Amino acid sequence: MEKKIAVLGSTGSIGVQSLSVCEKMGFEVKALTAQKNVSVIEAQIRAFRPEVAAMADEAAARDLAVRVADTGTRVLSGPEGVREAASCTDADAVIDAIVGLAGLSPALEAVTAGKDLALANKEALVAGGHLVLDAVQRNGVKLLPVDSEHSAIFQCLQASPPNRALKKVILTASGGPFFGKTREELRNVTAADALKHPTWDMGAKITIDSATMFNKGLEVIEAHFLFDVSPNEIDVVVHRESIVHSLIEFDDNSVLAQLGVSDMRIPIQYALTYPERYESPVRELNLWEVGSLTFYRPDEETFGCLKLCKEALRRGGLFPAAVNSANEEVNLMFREGKIGFLDVPELIAKAFDVTPEKADFTLEDVYAVDEAARAAVKRAFGA
Repeated sequence: MEKKIAVLGSTGSIGVQSLSVCEKMGFEVKALTAQKNVSVIEAQIRAFRPEVAAMADEAAARDLAVRVADTGTRVLSGPEGVREAASCTDADAVIDAIVGLAGLSPALEAVTAGKDLALANKEALVAGGHLVLDAVQRNGVKLLPVDSEHSAIFQCLQASPPNRALKKVILTASGGPFFGKTREELRNVTAADALKHPTWDMGAKITIDSATMFNKGLEVIEAHFLFDVSPNEIDVVVHRESIVHSLIEFDDNSVLAQLGVSDMRIPIQYALTYPERYESPVRELNLWEVGSLTFYRPDEETFGCLKLCKEALRRGGLFPAAVNSANEEVNLMFREGKIGFLDVPELIAKAFDVTPEKADFTLEDVYAVDEAARAAVKRAFGA
């Protein structure tokens, strides 16, 4: 299978695994982007020889340009360079693995340039909503989920009948490192504690989001946009083994699930090869070794971030973008030891106070509410 790929956020966990899939499948890598990890992207450039590479950090871009001057790879700088890298080559598909709201604008650039979008960046849909979906439809490209949960739902939906007959989607959650703990037990946990995820090897920001269950809230919002389901048609179940990646239920109450080992190369490869499947480097799932699968109701009172995201989705408009931006600010505060774990949902909730009621919005509106939500968090913190 021949394919040309651009990887945005290539030095992060998903980006590195995406390049592993590209190497295994023999895909040509046309563009790479990163924030400021010069040493890793330099090695990637030398391994894959892309046409362009972009660093969001301008000082890092200058450093990289000197380091790879002998390779023929053109180095771009700043957010505008990342956007250009998303659209300027003849890549067939763009993997958006950028962390946070920064992934929205490059996603829109890629889609507008006629590239299929393999989306690992939740925030693009959470904050961009109809902006991304309208651009996908307008440009006639594919929007393919990379998150393991949304990929699982997407795979299960291949079995839908002509009338779809979809009753609900059921997202699984690992529960993170603090599953089963009370509010009192969570009062003094640290970022170091929260970074000890029981199943997945992810970047720091998303690992903290998993611990607070904000990540699952983002996935609820993303599922709404990806699969055209109402908030009432989305359930969350805690599944500690992370073997069942998500499920769907049809109108006749039949339930389909997608299972596999906890390895992101499965959904990454499927997004890039859809609708076909190929041999994977991932080991087989051995159910005898797994032994048992367990499921629990999420504790939305103790882990209030999930409830906040559901409320933002219910309100619609710019509210999902606002809570996402507030969380980016609060997540960093927690990682830096400035606030406690239980402060996280209380501070994120401040975003509701500064979000305008606006069902139809522009990209400029998203950036305006991003600024307002971050400012509201800082005011509440006293910064």
